[in-house]
Amino acid sequence: MRFLRSAAACAAAIGLVASASLPAAAQKEIKLGIIYDYTGPFAGGGSLPAAIATKIAVDMINERGGVEGHKIVATYADAQSKTDVAINEAERLLNEVKVDALMGVFSSAHCVPMAAKVDAAKKFMWANVCVASAVFKGKGLQYVFRPQVHSDQFGEASCSFIAENAKAKLGKDAKDISVAILYEDGPYGTGVAAGNEAKCKELGIKIAHKEGYAATSTDLSALVTKLRRARPDVVLHTGYNPDITLFLRQAKEAGLKFDALIGHGAGYGQIDKLIETFKGDVNFFYNVDPVAAQLLDPKSLAAGMGDVTAEMVKRYKAETKVSEVPPHASMGFNQQWIFLTDVLPRAIKKHGGFDPEALRKAALETDIPSGGTIQGYGVKFFPPGHQMSGQNERSSPVVMQYVDGVTKIAWPSSLKTIDPVLPFPKGHAYAR
Repeated sequence: MRFLRSAAACAAAIGLVASASLPAAAQKEIKLGIIYDYTGPFAGGGSLPAAIATKIAVDMINERGGVEGHKIVATYADAQSKTDVAINEAERLLNEVKVDALMGVFSSAHCVPMAAKVDAAKKFMWANVCVASAVFKGKGLQYVFRPQVHSDQFGEASCSFIAENAKAKLGKDAKDISVAILYEDGPYGTGVAAGNEAKCKELGIKIAHKEGYAATSTDLSALVTKLRRARPDVVLHTGYNPDITLFLRQAKEAGLKFDALIGHGAGYGQIDKLIETFKGDVNFFYNVDPVAAQLLDPKSLAAGMGDVTAEMVKRYKAETKVSEVPPHASMGFNQQWIFLTDVLPRAIKKHGGFDPEALRKAALETDIPSGGTIQGYGVKFFPPGHQMSGQNERSSPVVMQYVDGVTKIAWPSSLKTIDPVLPFPKGHAYAR
């Protein structure tokens, strides 16, 4: 596939500027270091789509003349799905390439330590995709910003969806519903699971079983056995790509049955890969994620946002040859677009440039209302002194459902495009 060839070429060219350099006298440049996983398991879990769409945003801005007369010169680095490589690449980009800002980052396991290091060095970082609340919570970061949703919101959304649909769909009150919370035990999974547990308890939903595991696990059969004994109505699962595949395969082999499965981003956001592996077994699965922009009604967005989405989708499909554009593409593109069209222009015009202090001041002044981005939510960052300072307070995920390979919005009710199918229909691989 073309996007795999492109990723391989990009990974092979790590350290090289993506676009050809023009004579210094002919242009002004802003140097960005963009880190994603182009290889390794995270690439297939959503990092590669995010990376492709991030580059699309950069290309579109440069085609429009850049930002305030400056061309965006991006250096794309491959974290290889390894934390130590991600940190080393961040240091190389800042200290050797001397980029003006770092951005990208798919894995929360990379994002948490990277954000701390970058902030301590008083450099600027813009997080496009990673979601762990632990990146910001209680850290007092000053130079790191994230317009993306955070993991507490993921966990809250799935439990709220269950509670709102319990009576109508499952014929039970929320207090009579039981869930199993399963998660990879890194910052990402742990953060989502904590949100699951807190919100489900608040809503009176019973937690039949909660267990974390290493994303590199090669056998989850003991976990599946525990679930067969616990008999949860709904499985809430947070994982990447290989561990999700392992769990679903071993669950089916063991005859595990439940009414619904709700995933939380990462591997569950890559429906094409799940269908390729499991065919109809993943039909009617749910996924909590920031919305794929093409699912929204352009009329609900600010003027011009629908056109931006259409162009992103057109270019992404041309690059990858896929029919379904995953949510991670919207995440990578949207956050990059916000930085390039809102924060960076203001830093240059109002604060005199794009050094870390100018970018920090410009980011704190961001005030985009609901509907002002391609993913629908607005952007305003929690200020210094707040326990989540640097995090977008207006971000929000949705609950999606995959129906015959097509992504539909099931929650919240104000955005939904489907009456949720719950429980699984008779004959489904996991139906009771």
